Amino acid sequence: MPLFGGIEAGGTKFVCAVGTRPQDLRATIHFATTTPQESIARAIAFFEEQSKGEVLAAVGIASFGPVDPDPASPTFGNITTTPKPGWASTDFAGPIRRALGVPVGFDTDVNGAALGEHRWGAAQGLDTFIYLTIGTGIGGGGLVNGQPMHGLIHPEMGHIRLPRHPDDPYPGACPYHGDCLEGMAAGPALEGRWGQAAESLPADHPAWELEAHYLAFGLVSFICTLSPQRIVMGGGVMEQSHLFPEIRRRVQALLNGYVQAPEILENVDEYIVPPALGSQAGVLGAIALAQREINPER
Repeated sequence: MPLFGGIEAGGTKFVCAVGTRPQDLRATIHFATTTPQESIARAIAFFEEQSKGEVLAAVGIASFGPVDPDPASPTFGNITTTPKPGWASTDFAGPIRRALGVPVGFDTDVNGAALGEHRWGAAQGLDTFIYLTIGTGIGGGGLVNGQPMHGLIHPEMGHIRLPRHPDDPYPGACPYHGDCLEGMAAGPALEGRWGQAAESLPADHPAWELEAHYLAFGLVSFICTLSPQRIVMGGGVMEQSHLFPEIRRRVQALLNGYVQAPEILENVDEYIVPPALGSQAGVLGAIALAQREINPER
């Protein structure tokens, strides 16, 4: 099987790997996201070193965004209006393609992770589902009829508006919208509201009641609009496993029996789930993007 490269480009960290599937990752590297020039150059150097022994067939990039994922667009492969300093209007795919001389697949980090979970993880056998990451930001993507979600650009599920908790005075952390879902429930919002990082908050801290409130409202909106067959929730904040039962309970309560699906009424533990690929979902999804460049039917 040909060898493929994958880049999971997060707002705080890059993960680069070469391989073909979860059981065949030949090499992986992690490094902090710095400037575009430095970060992209480190990724290129990694792939150049790895391809000395075996030629890469393609590279996939699953990137933080917003991005331009339209191959017909003159700015395909660019990061566009990201609030991350220094990265707005960055050509990402172009330098990788020119340096390595291989096809480059490009999509959002969440669409990439969704593709990985579809091929090897918690969404196998499904054709319509969503993947959400709750971390430095909140992003959502997924597949509809077996194809990654695109359209005008791509989904921006973290920026929906939703009811505030009546006891929450926090104004929100999103520089564009203030109290959107990301602004109220991403990692920076937790730290901004409580003065400490999410991972340091105990399970009985009131932070988690608010977190479950906002995430459940978001999920109910997605259930009612996209009708996903499953919701996969990853990212650093969701490593707090005690969140899952509370989110599931609140989703059931908010829907109040309206969506008459056994997946929600009876089997919600199997409907709102963590990624089966764990922290590797993003980089494996990037490898899946690379494989689609060679075989679009995969």
